[in-house]
Amino acid sequence: MRMGPLFRLLGTILYGFIGWEIGITIVGTSEFNTETWQIIALCTVVGAVFGFILAPWLVIAPARAARNALRQVPINDLIAATIGLGVGLLIAALLTYPVSRLPPPFGNILPLILVFFFGYLGAAMFVLRQGDIIHLFQRNKPSAAGRSTASDSQSDAAEGAAANGQRPVLLLDTSVIIDGRIADVAKAGFLLGKLAVPRFVLNELQYIADSADSLRRNRGRRGLEVLDKLQNTPNVEIAFLDQDPTDATQVDDKLISLARQTGAIVVTNDYNLNRVARLQGVQILNINELANAVKSVLLPGEELPLRIIQEGKEIGQGVGYLEDGTMVVVENGRRYINQEVLVQVTKVLQTNAGRLIFAVPE
Repeated sequence: MRMGPLFRLLGTILYGFIGWEIGITIVGTSEFNTETWQIIALCTVVGAVFGFILAPWLVIAPARAARNALRQVPINDLIAATIGLGVGLLIAALLTYPVSRLPPPFGNILPLILVFFFGYLGAAMFVLRQGDIIHLFQRNKPSAAGRSTASDSQSDAAEGAAANGQRPVLLLDTSVIIDGRIADVAKAGFLLGKLAVPRFVLNELQYIADSADSLRRNRGRRGLEVLDKLQNTPNVEIAFLDQDPTDATQVDDKLISLARQTGAIVVTNDYNLNRVARLQGVQILNINELANAVKSVLLPGEELPLRIIQEGKEIGQGVGYLEDGTMVVVENGRRYINQEVLVQVTKVLQTNAGRLIFAVPE
């Protein structure tokens, strides 16, 4: 629907009314005769013509700019701003009457200032703290069993969604998309939630894919290919979110803020993001931790066949790898390089980077 003619009509009516008021002010008398009516009519016509001619600049252009700006504002920010504005105006209305009883000029000016101040304060407060406000109501919301939940963690929000038959939202960060294993995990059916990629994460992937550095460019393109693979994977639901938190500038900070606002779970490979998000009460799924969890368990004393392929750091050591990529350091195994031998596990070390197994030849 074209809004140009409607806005031009509104501009004509608005400035015609302004011309009418100017005409009455010029006449300045309570007695109206033919001459005064002619002056008022002339001012009204001049105002209407002025509004009709300048409507594209005075009405249409600002209206289009406001409409385009509203299209870019996330719906949750728009709703929060509307509610906050209503609350602010309600508080201002309660204060306007007693303030208007003050002597002039304070009684005439302060009510208007209160309206603008509390309206802006309410809208800004609800937009900036909407996550905390929503979380406050979610804490006191009764569960399906009739009990009220009072947990401050995002994991409880995800559990509540699952209890209500809703699939939790899984926010993918840049590192886990570029890594690519998320596509295989989702295809295997181990991710029961809805996958979501924020627009700012997609923009970062596009920026990396356009990098002048060939390595970064290949990583970015791999990430875009992984997203395409996820979209074409049956029974995998993936969506792109336009929400862009305004209280953060870095991608990781925006991801944490968005997860706190929506109660979503962040899926990542980034160790630092993992630690920071957990400190802020955001639930994390780390693909590296998942990979370590599904590796075969070996205990000291167990025997296994191993092909030794290279020397170790210490004198006489040999190094081999299990099928899952776990490194096995074999004491006195250097002489068995390029041979498959039976080794006995002596020690297993678990680190954040993975497992390290020590063994000796049989």
